[in-house]
Amino acid sequence: MLGGIRYVQATRFNAHVTINGVAVGHMKPEQALKHLSELRLKNDIYIDKERVINGKNSVATFSRQDLSKIKQIFEKQKTWWPSYKTKNFSLMPNQQDTYRSVTLKKQLEDKLNQLNKQRKAPKDAYAYLSDGVVHVVKSENGNQFDRAKIIKDYEHQSYKRVIHLKQQFLQPVTADSETVKKEKSTLQALRKRQVTYTVQNKDYVLKADTYIKNASVSPDLKLKIDSADLKHKVAEINKNQSTLNKTFSFKTHSGKIISVQGESYGWALEVNDETKRITKAFEDSDPALKAYNVYGVGYSTYGIGYHNTANNGIGNTYAEVSISEQKIWIYQNGKLILSTDVVTGRHDTQEDTPKGLWYIMYKESPSVLEGSEAGNPHYSVKVDYWAPFTMSGCGFHDASWRRNWKKDAYLTQGSGGCVNTPPNVMKTVYDHLEQNEPVIIY
Repeated sequence: MLGGIRYVQATRFNAHVTINGVAVGHMKPEQALKHLSELRLKNDIYIDKERVINGKNSVATFSRQDLSKIKQIFEKQKTWWPSYKTKNFSLMPNQQDTYRSVTLKKQLEDKLNQLNKQRKAPKDAYAYLSDGVVHVVKSENGNQFDRAKIIKDYEHQSYKRVIHLKQQFLQPVTADSETVKKEKSTLQALRKRQVTYTVQNKDYVLKADTYIKNASVSPDLKLKIDSADLKHKVAEINKNQSTLNKTFSFKTHSGKIISVQGESYGWALEVNDETKRITKAFEDSDPALKAYNVYGVGYSTYGIGYHNTANNGIGNTYAEVSISEQKIWIYQNGKLILSTDVVTGRHDTQEDTPKGLWYIMYKESPSVLEGSEAGNPHYSVKVDYWAPFTMSGCGFHDASWRRNWKKDAYLTQGSGGCVNTPPNVMKTVYDHLEQNEPVIIY
């Protein structure tokens, strides 16, 4: 009798063994394979007790190629003495059933998406900064299905006759989670940061606890800062320090202090762009930042004079033009290089050379000047040297055609707005003018 029991145990499955939910107890591996290969799959899918997919019937695709796997299962369940313990095994056939692995799986994914549209999504807990204080919003449970987990459950049961899946719901990130703890820590670290913002030669120490009152942080710990207060500060810096369209104090050749209106010369900060850079510096914990987005007007849209801090922002290299004296002075590094008489714009026709603080836009030699003037709507004239300082076409140039160089010539016989310079000195003037150099006209 003992020999008979040993023979049975060595050749047949124990009584309560199943493969893919199919009873194979007391069967030999070959018999179990035949039984599995004849199995008709109903292909219904249930989540708990609710049927969500009514699939079409199919036949399992087990073949002789799967016998070795069945024998492996047999070895795992084998005992020396008969066992009545329930054991369930899963087995995928060598030849995949594309209906179950592809079509039915896709139907389940679509059905879960459809069901979730009618269900409440969970809400994660999260930390945020408000009015300078770190707060945490608690999580809220929902009843949406966890698609990934249910699909994984399906894949483990894909060769059962009828597939029963467990209800598994999406779980929110809770307030006591490591994720929220890290968010709080990130926001608290932000509050301790500061950025030194340098505009020209002046430093501004911007502290987060002063200028950042509101912020949030994503689950991957990327900060999003409300930069309203930072923008207000940058605008204040720009208002106080920029020079574009402002008046400059200037000491003339005679020592007289005058105020001259900034025209094309001057610079200002692009407040929006600079605010974004400073905000990013806080987000990246970058401790120092130099102003970069500086703009101006005229031929060059980069702020002219930004790097000049001497002489009230004009610098020590410039051209000075006195309309009343009909004369110019060229300075380099604070040293007078030359001075000469000139003829400026015609006064009686209101073509005066425009007063203000300009800059040399570019230089060209030779050049052809085209435009209009009183009594001559269309003119074109060749000059050897041309250095414009306004977009409307006013600049320094030689005037070989001019015969009247008297001090009062500009009143009734002046130029169309340019500074006519005697040909015999124009080359020297031209050689000592540089692009972007200030031109003060008063």
